Amino acid sequence: MTADILTATAADLGRRIAARELTAVEVTEAFLAQIERVDGDVHAFLHVDAEGARAQAAAVDARLDAGEELGPLAGVPIAVKDLFCQAGVPTTAASKILEGWRPPYSATIVQRVLDAGLVVLGKTNLDEFAMGSSTETSAYGTTRNPWDLDRIPGGSGGGSAAALAAFQAPLALGTDTGGSIRQPGAVTGTVGVKPTYGGASRYGVIAMASSLDQPGPCARTVLDAALLHEVICGHDPMDSTSIDAPVPPVVEAARSGDIAGMRIGVVKELGGEGYEPGVELRFREAVAALEAAGAEVVEVSCPHFTYALGAYYLIMPSEVSSNMARYDAMRYGLRSGDDGTRSTEEVMNLTRAEGLGAEVKRRIIIGTHALSSGYYDAYYGSAQKVRTLISRDFDAAFEQVDVLVSPATPTTAFLVGEKLSDPLAMYKSDLCTIPSNMAGNTAGSFPCGVAPEDGMPVGLQVMAPPQADDRVYRVGAALERALAERDGGVLTDRIAERWVEA
Repeated sequence: MTADILTATAADLGRRIAARELTAVEVTEAFLAQIERVDGDVHAFLHVDAEGARAQAAAVDARLDAGEELGPLAGVPIAVKDLFCQAGVPTTAASKILEGWRPPYSATIVQRVLDAGLVVLGKTNLDEFAMGSSTETSAYGTTRNPWDLDRIPGGSGGGSAAALAAFQAPLALGTDTGGSIRQPGAVTGTVGVKPTYGGASRYGVIAMASSLDQPGPCARTVLDAALLHEVICGHDPMDSTSIDAPVPPVVEAARSGDIAGMRIGVVKELGGEGYEPGVELRFREAVAALEAAGAEVVEVSCPHFTYALGAYYLIMPSEVSSNMARYDAMRYGLRSGDDGTRSTEEVMNLTRAEGLGAEVKRRIIIGTHALSSGYYDAYYGSAQKVRTLISRDFDAAFEQVDVLVSPATPTTAFLVGEKLSDPLAMYKSDLCTIPSNMAGNTAGSFPCGVAPEDGMPVGLQVMAPPQADDRVYRVGAALERALAERDGGVLTDRIAERWVEA
């Protein structure tokens, strides 16, 4: 029974709980036991809120037993990236500077998840303050990829993706600033979607780069991601960037998967040199599967995408330097050296030196330099001009096609430690995902097989115009259906036996 629960989709678990074939408590206990059994190897979680989860599950069961009709995910467990505030639950952003901090309030999205009856299992590991592409910059240790424990699970949201791939949770929350939902999804064989900027509230999500950050759903199947998307998205007056418009019909699109007549554009610039042969092979096969499902495939040029990486790594650290100024050793978080003999400036310097890791410091320094007098126009200003050109490339492309596709990452998951000494090589992991963050449109990563060189997962990225999130799910569902028919199930089914006891 436990194996049956752990490998079930979130949609199926929700249906069975609603039908009272299972209780929310039974399902929660199964996942808590799985976390206890395997997380010593994976290290997906920073904090497991076992008692909180049990209480939430019992409350859902009581409401269902009383005859209440709840949503399709009521009673289904979920893992939450430790960038989301949850009242009374440790929230660290994987940094020593926030160690032990318990927020007095919950992020809007966490509250929506709780209101919908989902059960929060705990908080997942990430790169410190979401600054990284491998979950190796966490102050609390590296998360491992369930496909190969010697490899990284992507970043910054490697903890959420690894929790899904190791069957420690059926759903997870992530955030995506330059690809931090999609890139971990791609390298762990799971599904990750970045909604349209403003589609999901950022209130209560610890900011990295405010004009780029966007929370989103993580799951093992397209329908599960869509069901979670529908729960977390929608207008929030607490977020000034929130779009006041209905949530696109993502669940309907995920159930349909009908792409007959859809025009799909393959981005010419996102491929070729620097892309592993196995990644390109599986990408081409996935595109062929979409064509066989009735889509029309054309090549599209987006010439300014080649400048996206450089522009992003000026805009993002500039916003980081501004957002990180709040960690001043005065208001909350760590305070070092405050022995009554030191000035405010000395205490602040000691606190930041002790509490922040190397990658966070690197980005603060880059950003502060880019915003400094005499350099602002040359760096930050120029990068913003490139951002405009990238948006125009998207606009021109979407006049020709309904969606754009590319590999989600240039490579499969690399070895732990392999790129730590070379930040520029690490940054290239986000090559394909960054343009959508720069433009604010929607994009998702969907499993499309494993690379023959190393047997590691490959992801196909689907990009759509703002507020056309349903197109992303429609294409993702078509791909999932085609590959499941060919392979006999979704990609993570291949490693289920490795992680789930019969």
